[in-house]
Amino acid sequence: MNIPIASRQRIRQRANFLCEYCHSPEEASASLFTFDHLMPQSLGGNDTENNLALACHRCNGRRYNFISGLDPETQFIVPLFNPRQNKWLDHFIWSDDAQRILGISDIGRATVKRLDMNDDDHDDGSILRARRLWTRGGWHPPSSDLQNV
Repeated sequence: MNIPIASRQRIRQRANFLCEYCHSPEEASASLFTFDHLMPQSLGGNDTENNLALACHRCNGRRYNFISGLDPETQFIVPLFNPRQNKWLDHFIWSDDAQRILGISDIGRATVKRLDMNDDDHDDGSILRARRLWTRGGWHPPSSDLQNV
């Protein structure tokens, strides 16, 4: 991936320096976030800014090259959340304690499941521990999401 430095900065600013999937802050990460191809290169996607999303390593790795997922409520295969086409607040809310991302649409539920956004399929619970810490520090949830908490 050969993304110009200026493009990288514009993508980070467009995302408000948050993972565009789980809304984790890049500033809290030990390393800079990655650039996820919304249409994976393996499926013909390119490196244009419109096809790239800022993503934490966790979400990018779990999304892999999937563009759809199973909605656990309806059992239908639906597209995954695409930050260039979808608005985060239309598909996700935070739990009352702001620790868990809840899917409120078929796209949201399928994305939460596919990306395991709450460590439901992993025993380590590391993202929930991080969110608790960020909440205590006043860095979480992002101010753009506060209308849902």
